[in-house]
Amino acid sequence: MKLIYSLLILLAVQFSFAQDFQLEKPDFDLIEKNVKDKNSPLHFDKLYAKYIVADSTMTIQERRHLYFGYSFQDEYAPYERSDAQQELNEILQKGEVSPEDCENILVLSAKILKIYPFSVRMKEYRIYAYKELQRFDEAEKETIQANMILDAILSTGEGTSIESSFYVINVMNEYELLNILGFEFGGKQELVEGLYDYLTLKENSYNIDGLYFEVSRCLNSLKF
Repeated sequence: MKLIYSLLILLAVQFSFAQDFQLEKPDFDLIEKNVKDKNSPLHFDKLYAKYIVADSTMTIQERRHLYFGYSFQDEYAPYERSDAQQELNEILQKGEVSPEDCENILVLSAKILKIYPFSVRMKEYRIYAYKELQRFDEAEKETIQANMILDAILSTGEGTSIESSFYVINVMNEYELLNILGFEFGGKQELVEGLYDYLTLKENSYNIDGLYFEVSRCLNSLKF
């Protein structure tokens, strides 16, 4: 079995969602106001500092402002991709990985996270590499950070209809969440009403045909 598929299995069982929260659509106007206000406890730099040290006490409000607030930062570029991705993929396709491979996974994933810091899949790869290297404290830190991202997304909806769409700020989070929830991509992606990504699912025990994702922040980034 290729490493990448082993990681997807691990990805589905790794994360326990620590927060109890009510589902709520993000108020982008309010989030933008708060993350840009240097006097607010929800200012983005303050939240990101907590994220970097994996502060597990962050509230669901803080996690939501962190994740969605990133889309109001100058560096937000949801369609940009790193040159390191191809090299990382080559390592992940190996049947087995060496300690040197694990070190390279950490280096390459860090480069990718510089472009988009909230890729759960990159976090998962780092968790795997740290555990293989017996660096368990660092693996735990990555797990906490991944949970912050997932909590923010999962707090927005159930994904089974347009009205209950998951909100994301990057398309890669759509596929990551699909795998974490135990589904397989059915092969078709469609933009619905110019605002929602719809991903079909392979046959599953829940009889869910597909999941909806609200992608307005991604689409807004394309406007000049």
